[in-house]
Amino acid sequence: MLFRDCSAFRYLRASRRAIGAGGRDTGEGTTRMTETEDTIQDWRHEVLPILKSFDVKHVVYVPDAGHAVAIRTAEQDNDLVTLALTTEEEGIGYLAGCWLGGERGALLMQSSGVGNCINTLALQTMTRFPLLMLVTMRGDWAEFNPWQNPMGQATEAALKLMGVRTWRADKGEDVGPLLRGAATMAFNGDEACALLLGQRLIGEKKWVK
Repeated sequence: MLFRDCSAFRYLRASRRAIGAGGRDTGEGTTRMTETEDTIQDWRHEVLPILKSFDVKHVVYVPDAGHAVAIRTAEQDNDLVTLALTTEEEGIGYLAGCWLGGERGALLMQSSGVGNCINTLALQTMTRFPLLMLVTMRGDWAEFNPWQNPMGQATEAALKLMGVRTWRADKGEDVGPLLRGAATMAFNGDEACALLLGQRLIGEKKWVK
């Protein structure tokens, strides 16, 4: 890789290791799910099979513990292309390019990253390519980091202002049906669609050593 020695590459490499362990290097401390929690939260194992059922071939993401199962599984799937982004708005341009090449993709990110995407969402508005986003929420319930609160509270409204159709899942049983519905409207109707995965669904974040 050309930029193997740059700080961005070192960050991504460290983030991939954190995702592989079920956590995230956020600069806020490390968060981690236990294997028991991983087993109980079956909804997390539904995400990738549903995406594949809609012929999604590309999964792009900024590393996040809430998406860890989908990311790990996608990286192990030889039929999928996965890409760790340096910033969330890159994923919108990437997925536009996938569509021009005749393939489908999905963007996985945290609510804090939605703020980075606002201007780039105009690309979808003007070109009408299908854009499917899965957003894990922060700053909407039991949030220990106050810096997450402003964007977390504004995420859904900001997406709607940019013409993105949004749905919110706060219960595990709602994730599958809502994701299928969002994918149907994105890929059949050339819409921008986002499924917000509520913080109560993901679990309370805590400082751990």
